[in-house]
Amino acid sequence: MKVPKTNQQEEIIQKTAAYVQEQLKDAESGHDWWHILRVWNNCKLILQTEEADEFVCELTALLHDIADSKFYGGDETIGPRMAGEFLKSLDVEHEVIEHVQQIILNMSFKASLGEVSFHSKELEVVQDADRLDAIGAIGIARAFNYGGYKNREIYNPDVPFLENQSKETYKNTTAPTINHFYEKLLLLKDKMNTVSAKHIAAGRHAFMEDFLQQFYGEWRGER
Repeated sequence: MKVPKTNQQEEIIQKTAAYVQEQLKDAESGHDWWHILRVWNNCKLILQTEEADEFVCELTALLHDIADSKFYGGDETIGPRMAGEFLKSLDVEHEVIEHVQQIILNMSFKASLGEVSFHSKELEVVQDADRLDAIGAIGIARAFNYGGYKNREIYNPDVPFLENQSKETYKNTTAPTINHFYEKLLLLKDKMNTVSAKHIAAGRHAFMEDFLQQFYGEWRGER
C-alpha cells in the first residue's frame, strides 16, 4: 500500500538532506552527497509506480551511506547507528527509525552475499535506487574513481574474476577495477526488485557491456 508523506514528514526529510549534505561534503566522490542525491531521485522515480511508505524510503535513501562501512574498517554497525541517532534527535517514531536502520544494514550488495533475514517493500525500493547508481555511465565512473582511490590496477589479465564470492572475500578484495564489473556490476540487472528499476537497469547494463567491448578492443590495440 502506498503511504504518502505528511507535511511534517517532508520537513524531516529536508532536515535530513541538509544533515547528510554537510556530513558527506568531503567524502570520496563515488559515495558523496551527489551519490546520495542521485539515489534519492532514483527512489522518488521508483515510488511513482511502486506502493511503499514514501517517508521510510526517502529517509533511508538519504541516510544509507552516512557512514559506509568500507570507509570505517568494515564496521557495518556505524551507519545504522548514526542514522538512528540523527532521526531520534528529530523525534522520529521508533518504528520508523528501526525500519530505516534495518534497511541500511541489509540493502548492500555485500549484505546479499551473506544471510539476509530482513525484508520489506521499502528495502526493495531503496536497494533498487542505490543499485541503479552503481551501473551505467555513472556506475562506470564510480567504479574507476573508487579503484583510483584505493590505488588498484585498472585491469590485469593475469588476475581472474571470482564467481560466487563469499561476503568476506568480497569485502577484502584488492582486485583490478575491471574485475568489479564481473563480480558485481554486471550482476545487478538481474537483482533488481521493482518493475521500473528492471526497465531502467536494462539500458544501463547494455551500456556497460558496450563499454567493456570497447575497452578490450583498445587494450588489444584493435580499435
